[in-house]
Amino acid sequence: MPDLSITVAAAEVVPYAIAPTLSFRLELTNEPADERVHTVVLRAQIQIEVLRRGYGRGEEQRLRDLFGESSRWGQTLRTMHWTHASTVAQSFAGTTTIDLPVPCSYDFNIAATKYFHGLEEGEIPLTLLFSGSIFYEGDSGRLQVAPISWDKEARFRLQVKTWQQLMDAYYPNIVWLQLRRDVFEQLYQYKVESGIPTWEQVVERLLPPVDEAVPS
Repeated sequence: MPDLSITVAAAEVVPYAIAPTLSFRLELTNEPADERVHTVVLRAQIQIEVLRRGYGRGEEQRLRDLFGESSRWGQTLRTMHWTHASTVAQSFAGTTTIDLPVPCSYDFNIAATKYFHGLEEGEIPLTLLFSGSIFYEGDSGRLQVAPISWDKEARFRLQVKTWQQLMDAYYPNIVWLQLRRDVFEQLYQYKVESGIPTWEQVVERLLPPVDEAVPS
């Protein structure tokens, strides 16, 4: 009966995808090595281990919206669920390498986006929890299926710059904000009545001067 071990070898930006996507390179190793695995249907739950890294002063300021004041982080920092992803491995024996595509959002209503955006440098500690099914040839020669053990997981440290490069590639010098429709209508009316050509200029006009801004 197959016994898989799974590690994450690397992560890179997928160019020209429909949505911003990171590709995690997974190495699957089966024991016994001479056993032929026909197919692996693999699912992954990805968690962000926020306690497994330190934070600079600037990052503490940028993450206040998510975790509150740094003096409270002993109570507010917890492992965060990021996303789910899935992939399929074709027939192999011993070891194979596959890609796990992970779509990423730039929606600032999502906690993971706020977290990634708040980091300046370094690494993002991740844990991938795996599940799924293994299709293999049994002793009788017939195709059999077995579940992937619930305790299969892998840790990986994603470079902050990789996530930054991803968003720079798909949203160069752009950030997406989501507004309630009634708030948008008020802004739109103000934009039209004031004859302001761009949304950037609307926001700039509404913002207080730098010397009057609330200090961070």
